[in-house]
Amino acid sequence: MKYLAFAAALLLPAAAQAAPNAYAVQPSCEASALPCYTAIQLALDAAARDTSSQWITIHVAPGDYAEKPVVTRDRLRLIGSGAARTRLHFGAVAQTAGHYHRAGWGTPGSATLTINAKDIVVSGITVENTYDYLANDRLSEPARIRNPQALALLLDIASDRVRLDHVALLGYQDTLFANGGRALVQRSLIAGNIDFIFGNGQLLIEDSEIRSRRRAEPYVAGEFQSFIAAPSTPLSQEHGIVVYRSRLTREAGVPDGAVALARPWHPTTRFADGRYADPNAVGQTSFVDCYMDRHIHRDHWTTMNGTARGGTPTLVFRPQDSRFFEAGSYGPGAKARKIGVSWKPASILQVRRDIAGWADVKVRH
Repeated sequence: MKYLAFAAALLLPAAAQAAPNAYAVQPSCEASALPCYTAIQLALDAAARDTSSQWITIHVAPGDYAEKPVVTRDRLRLIGSGAARTRLHFGAVAQTAGHYHRAGWGTPGSATLTINAKDIVVSGITVENTYDYLANDRLSEPARIRNPQALALLLDIASDRVRLDHVALLGYQDTLFANGGRALVQRSLIAGNIDFIFGNGQLLIEDSEIRSRRRAEPYVAGEFQSFIAAPSTPLSQEHGIVVYRSRLTREAGVPDGAVALARPWHPTTRFADGRYADPNAVGQTSFVDCYMDRHIHRDHWTTMNGTARGGTPTLVFRPQDSRFFEAGSYGPGAKARKIGVSWKPASILQVRRDIAGWADVKVRH
């Protein structure tokens, strides 16, 4: 019977034979039982050639993968062998990465991993941008480059229903750019320093560690040195970046009271009457039931400048005019000075259902 099945498969046209629903990525493919590739992008390309609606799983073996892959096929799982064992890394920086992006924009072009598809699962992998941010941060003007943004992960405009579980996203400035639809991050690590979780997408982070990383430039006590989130949520969109039941930690060298929870990003946008900060990008960020270490500034929130109609970065956007919210904070950095931030969302369970109700996970409270 096995022989007859094998012979029948040989007689069928290639298109009529069942396409594989799993691939392997390994440093060497000599002993693989699955269709095997030595690079993640090669496996993603093979998956993209399958135009069926089946789920495809790509298993990534332990190892270091120095590449810059892009996920474009819906219904795909990218499964590493554990964040401590499977590492994807690249060192692009916005200053020189414009050629990687469809519109020449260096910030998204710098991403190590880009997801531009729907129904995507990524787990068990470290995604890192290895650009030497600290070396540039040590320089004084004018030697310092102007655009040191270096993404680990871009959730691009066509992304939606993206789930990341047991991953590590490592960078400095602009680690995670939520620029698409809905995404859920669970049981993971996100590390960076300047605006390292940002964008206009709907992003729920829960049961995770948000680790602030040090700067190389001198710190002036009492001032803000770094910023965790920089939402640019459209005013028409109810939810933005929500951090739930997570730990806000710091690496060695991050001073006490130096880090803001968020500041409002109004991206410079081209309109019919000019190019200036988008007035409808009224950022939404919530921190709910989170542990906060001493690196969190006592004001918790701060301002961010944007481009005025004259082209200068002189507009000041305030947290009091944004959609910022905090509840249930605890730990040595939880106590906040009242600065007049009063916006409130719906209940956290409703927010969770709205952003991640599609995920097959148990709602906890």
